[in-house]
Amino acid sequence: MSGRPDADLPPDTQTAEETTTEDAREDAPRVDAPEEAPEDSFEGADEDDEGDDEDLLAARARRARWAAVGTGTLLALAGTAAALLRAAGTAPVLVPGAYACGAAVCALAAVLGSRGRTRRALWTTVAGVMVMALGDQFD
Repeated sequence: MSGRPDADLPPDTQTAEETTTEDAREDAPRVDAPEEAPEDSFEGADEDDEGDDEDLLAARARRARWAAVGTGTLLALAGTAAALLRAAGTAPVLVPGAYACGAAVCALAAVLGSRGRTRRALWTTVAGVMVMALGDQFD
């Protein structure tokens, strides 16, 4: 079993030993929290926390989209530049073709990232870089 040994499991997945351990903890004397709430707390805190969580998730999603778009665009430009430089040199035709194909795949990753498909954009970016690396091996 992975995780910490003292991690609590949901009731439907606990074994008999863990259930008896839970019962023993419940039988132990507990120190209750003071009945008065601190002066700086207010009753609407739970509702604001939910809004903050949604805002945090939206900000993370936005950041992931921008990262996918930026990475895909940067790699597409780099692949295009490498294809043009290799085409002007004495490299075999397969090398600039591989760089150009990798650049096209990275451009596709940028489009996927802009549409919110960040996981697919990540894997497409990896595939584009691998195609460019394969082209580099032919040199």
